[in-house]
Amino acid sequence: MQSITNLEQMPQALNYLITKVESLEEMVNELSIKKDVQEQPEWMNIDDLRLYLPSHPAKQTIYGWVNEKLIPYYKGSKKLTFKKSEIDEWMHQGHRKSADELQREAAEFINQKRKKGGVA
Repeated sequence: MQSITNLEQMPQALNYLITKVESLEEMVNELSIKKDVQEQPEWMNIDDLRLYLPSHPAKQTIYGWVNEKLIPYYKGSKKLTFKKSEIDEWMHQGHRKSADELQREAAEFINQKRKKGGVA
């Protein structure tokens, strides 16, 4: 868009701005619809779960986890289902902290103790 040099160009400039605002409104609406869809729980069957997990375990492995109650699952009649958000949380529980993360947490803990007047 070029700069406006006289009043005769004002209607064109306003029309351009209105078009841009409408375009932005459409994009925001599309993004909010996508966000709403993503927030709904995504259910997976055992085959979907196999493909979703990074290690792509065998069905028997997943059945073993279910039997030992190691993985979150739902059972309706004879079918197993899994909620994606719960599987994500379950996978993050296995996260092991790096040496740097542990050292940083230890330093923060010591600093907090010192601030509170504790012995560190």
